[in-house]
Amino acid sequence: MASSMRDLRLAYTEFHVRDAIGAAAEFAARHGLAAGEPATFEGVTSVVLGPAAGTMVFTSSQVESNAVADYVARHGDGVADIALATPDVRAAFAAAVERGAVPIAAPAPSPRHGGVLAATIGGFGDMVHTLLEPTGPEAPVPGHRPVAPEGTAGLLDTDHFAVCVPEGELGRWVDHYRTVLDFESIFAERVLVGEQAMNSEVVQNAAGDVTFTILEPDSTAAAGQIDDFIARHGGAGVQHVAFRTDDIVSSVRRLRENGVEFLPIPGAYYEALPTRLIPIGHTIGELRELGVLADTDHAGQLFQIFARSTHPRHTFFVEVIERMGARLFGSGNIKALYSAVAQEQATVG
Repeated sequence: MASSMRDLRLAYTEFHVRDAIGAAAEFAARHGLAAGEPATFEGVTSVVLGPAAGTMVFTSSQVESNAVADYVARHGDGVADIALATPDVRAAFAAAVERGAVPIAAPAPSPRHGGVLAATIGGFGDMVHTLLEPTGPEAPVPGHRPVAPEGTAGLLDTDHFAVCVPEGELGRWVDHYRTVLDFESIFAERVLVGEQAMNSEVVQNAAGDVTFTILEPDSTAAAGQIDDFIARHGGAGVQHVAFRTDDIVSSVRRLRENGVEFLPIPGAYYEALPTRLIPIGHTIGELRELGVLADTDHAGQLFQIFARSTHPRHTFFVEVIERMGARLFGSGNIKALYSAVAQEQATVG
């Protein structure tokens, strides 16, 4: 059974939304992706996005009450299922439940996935993991795979998921994923941002294609964005998805042309950047023009940027990240950005 956990791979990310067709079309247009034809199964309509950026599925309910409708009613549109492919669904499901996973659906052929064997276990909050047993090289998705579009924004795959959990639950969820799904803890830290603070730990599957950056607020400090997410979302959940690119300058320019808005970065950040690092592959002028952040760790550099949330509850947004060897997640940027904002505010008076 242990080997079935070590073989887990990311199959797709599923968003539960009010309007799958509309939400998928908007997300695809903004992010340089293509949408497949809508497919309806047992009261839900799904649209598959890809093939870049990691396969995503947007699903909405056609009936008043089911798992999709109930999720949207509680949380609004959001990531509801991070599906995992495994060569042996029965073994993986049995092992996960034995180790403490909440069983949602036992292994059975799934009409939504072309009849392949599927099962479901609980994850963070109301988010779940569908376990799928592929019959070919690609994991099945609940819909029609799209054809690659022209003029993509260069989003390659999913780098990581940022998950917010209530205070006191960080250790529990790290232990859960390590025990239940054989994930490994690869990084942990406490981040101080002015009067705010949060604790974080990163867990990753053996294949390295499912990474959770788990964040919890620290009540000994002032309330901040993690507290705000939990209140607005209604509990634990995915705050943002980071998509990887191999040229962030090119990707951000294309995304801006497509109408994606990014968080503004004060000029003081870039004035102080040379004291922290000299960027590789991009100039400080390019980074400043586009609002891209830069950070470094023992293995190399990374560049990242955060889109402005368009979610009605402001509980989901997208990050774009380019890694030049770096393995961590840009925590140095949080501190540097806070200092830059404070400096600029002091200058304004």
